[in-house]
Amino acid sequence: MEIKENGLTHRILSDGKEILLLGTAHVSKESAHLVQSVIETEKPDTVAVELCESRYQAITQRKKWEETDIFKVIREKKTGLLMLNLLLASFQKRVANKLGVRPGEEMLSAIKTAESVGARIHLADRNIRTTLMRVWHAMGTWDKIKLLIQLILSISEAETITEKDIEQMKQEDMIQSFLLDVGKKLPALRQILIDERDRYLAYSIRNAPGKKIVAVIGAGHLPGIRSCWNEEIDVAALESIPQKRMSHGLWKWILPVLVLTLFIAGFFYGGAATGKEMITKWVLVTGFLAGLGAAAALAHPYSILSSILAAPLTSIHPMIAAGWISGMVEAFLRRPKVKDFQNIPDDILSVRGFWQNRVTHILLVIIFTNLGSALGTLVALPMMIRVL
Repeated sequence: MEIKENGLTHRILSDGKEILLLGTAHVSKESAHLVQSVIETEKPDTVAVELCESRYQAITQRKKWEETDIFKVIREKKTGLLMLNLLLASFQKRVANKLGVRPGEEMLSAIKTAESVGARIHLADRNIRTTLMRVWHAMGTWDKIKLLIQLILSISEAETITEKDIEQMKQEDMIQSFLLDVGKKLPALRQILIDERDRYLAYSIRNAPGKKIVAVIGAGHLPGIRSCWNEEIDVAALESIPQKRMSHGLWKWILPVLVLTLFIAGFFYGGAATGKEMITKWVLVTGFLAGLGAAAALAHPYSILSSILAAPLTSIHPMIAAGWISGMVEAFLRRPKVKDFQNIPDDILSVRGFWQNRVTHILLVIIFTNLGSALGTLVALPMMIRVL
């Protein structure tokens, strides 16, 4: 293998192929122009881009959001995942708008230029859903809450980013720069966001069709791709969605058993009055805090009522969450219109937009209700024990 370096380009001659790795910043005019120039000069057989199928469609098909089924998102328990994806898109688009470029401009430039020179397009990155799911599974409940809060707060921070900062992002990946700061205390997060994707990209680019290939990737991936270029890479393992930790599954059943045991103990040892007092506290506290969470998200009054009624039961049901109930009610009462899906790319640019858009508002209702319900459980349990 022979490697030649020149700034942000790395040429690799391996297995009869000539592969040019081209590092870019994901929101940079300079990078978009560089991509076009390199592809036109090299005239490769294939242009590999740091995109998966869903991200490719997101930047090439403006109406993709219209196909979203919000009820399906809730049923499949993907609310947090979709919100994380939207916050990521918000950050990238705000930075891009500030600099007067379209998000993924360098990837669009690569795609268009590849078509103009007759090159094939090869989608080299791991599915974004797989990456985010692996991140989500690697985090505990409290880490997930901190992540979502910090990402919401980061919406306003994009205003302070300068073009100089964007060029500095050439040393990072956009997903990395957005999420990694939250995960400084979580080594697994760095492994998933960077190391795993370096290996996946190396494997995918190495096996791209054609004899001459230009690979357009975030510059932060270049060192990692080069270091693992000759490794045997188990791509199936990198594409798998890990099973939930056993402790998480056990806790879903331990909590209901604990609550029901307390109720039984209350009636058995303290009599009917004690048992009724414990049940009353449980119902009032879990219902009130779940309703407060829904109200904080500016949910419909009926959605707030549904969260209050559902929380005392869903809190001891391992398969249902109060937020899913309030979210379904909210989606039914304030059903998103086509324009809500069409406006998602613009509405996610501000906190106000997240609340006004009916699609993202439903996600907020679900998340806030679940947070309130979880807090209600933590508050109600010690109150019940004290009664006993």
